[in-house]
Amino acid sequence: MKLVDVQMIWDRAEHNAFTDLTRFRDRWYCVFRESSGHTVRDGSLRVIVSDDGKEWASTGLMTSETSDLRDAKLSVTASGEMMLCGLERYLDHPHHTHQSLAWFSTDGSSWSDKHPIADPDYWLWRVTWHRGVAYGMAYSIDDERDNKSAIRLYHSADGRTFETLADRVFDVGYPNESSILFSGDRAYCLLRRDGQPLHTDPKSALLGVSEPPYTEWDWKDLGTRIGGPHIIEGPDGRLAAALRIHESEDWHPAHTSMCWIDPEAGSFEEVLRFPSGGDTSYAGLVLHEGLLWVSYYSSHEGKTSIYLAKVDLEA
Repeated sequence: MKLVDVQMIWDRAEHNAFTDLTRFRDRWYCVFRESSGHTVRDGSLRVIVSDDGKEWASTGLMTSETSDLRDAKLSVTASGEMMLCGLERYLDHPHHTHQSLAWFSTDGSSWSDKHPIADPDYWLWRVTWHRGVAYGMAYSIDDERDNKSAIRLYHSADGRTFETLADRVFDVGYPNESSILFSGDRAYCLLRRDGQPLHTDPKSALLGVSEPPYTEWDWKDLGTRIGGPHIIEGPDGRLAAALRIHESEDWHPAHTSMCWIDPEAGSFEEVLRFPSGGDTSYAGLVLHEGLLWVSYYSSHEGKTSIYLAKVDLEA
């Protein structure tokens, strides 16, 4: 791989982080969280738009007076709408702590009201559309629930009503953040783990493989700890992933990189490190006209800001 270009595209909030990227109606859309800090409970979700990837303007801001909004993701539905997924962390709720949400837009500027999706206290991390159906892994974030350490696979025909397709898909080592890729009808899932109990072994990432109807998965241990996983298929059929790479047993130092993943061997090779460090990761990936466009965030220049990179996968 070769890094062709990288630029900072947004830094107007005190803390700008947790990105995703899509192309919709021949324009670029990037979404991220604005707040006063990484874990502070005052997050909102900002959507920005660009014709060329250089000049960006705001086209949406999702806010809540009763919850902290986090980790937005973008996709295009089977009916041609842009779908924005995220999570609200309640400031005060008598029964639940979290709820996954979705907003919809037909033009990229006007957005629907929020739609609760999936079950309360399940974090539906990222939605991937395949043959008219949305798929997404979710993990439990209720400390009182017996299956806190398990993930489940949801599916939906319209992006508004999600049903469980497979429960307890994996349940060792506190699995959580994930990205699903379809190659033909075969599904791959790149899965982060943080240890069970939290911050103990095992905490190495996994690569899952499944065939239709995606109720059974085979998993291979990639042997290293990651964060913010996102996976895509390159023009030559190889699997590429954007990851946060931890440089020590602690959370930091860390950086954001592109890697090749070998699904047969269950291994990955770090091949391109983005200008990044400190508070960093959570990339969006779009293949466009022979280049991979990558959004990510980083604090390596002092302020936690949003960056856009272009990568030649065939260099």
